[in-house]
Amino acid sequence: MIGISIATKWEYDAALDYFGIKDHERFGYPYGEYFIRTMNDTERVFYSTGVRKVNGVGGNQYMISKFNLTKVIVAGACAGIDDKFSNLDVFVPDKAVQYDCTVKEVEPFIKQSFIVDIDLSKYGSDFHTGTIGTADKAVVMWNDYLELKENEITIADTEAGAIAYICKKNDVECIIIKGISDFPTDERNDDKFQSNMKQINVYLENTPKVMNKIFGDYLERFL
Repeated sequence: MIGISIATKWEYDAALDYFGIKDHERFGYPYGEYFIRTMNDTERVFYSTGVRKVNGVGGNQYMISKFNLTKVIVAGACAGIDDKFSNLDVFVPDKAVQYDCTVKEVEPFIKQSFIVDIDLSKYGSDFHTGTIGTADKAVVMWNDYLELKENEITIADTEAGAIAYICKKNDVECIIIKGISDFPTDERNDDKFQSNMKQINVYLENTPKVMNKIFGDYLERFL
């Protein structure tokens, strides 16, 4: 079976709305809940994990074991880092990295052991790709944003790199499909709270649009 991993409440709510899921079709598990939909005559399991790496890894390991998953698709919103792109642009990264696993003052910003290369050759090339960076904190501070740009990160989130890492450990294919919901805002000459709230409000507005775009235009291609 193929699993579709979804982190946040707002992303999962968008999935429930998109697929018209009724209350009796929703089932709980230790990290959140899941539902099953038949697509192309085959059952797919969609599940929420909660945010941050520990929940993403725990939820996916649980579902890999419960449903004997052969592929995981990580679907959700992300922060834009490469400013050549815009809100609502969708990416299928060919590299996933965890960038909060080193003492960056004395080690490389990203260690080779925390890089997962994703082979997309069988899916064509007519989509945005690049590197997704994952850490246990969201990119809301301008200095973090500049550091990721400097290290050629394209988009950033708080789960996907760790999920790709655990899928590799389980010999399960992992595809990441992420849409930009927001870009960090420069808070240096502004009130930090107001600046961050502005970014959060943009995220909340754009997340359902991102999810609908992923489900409508991308998901079936990568199943």
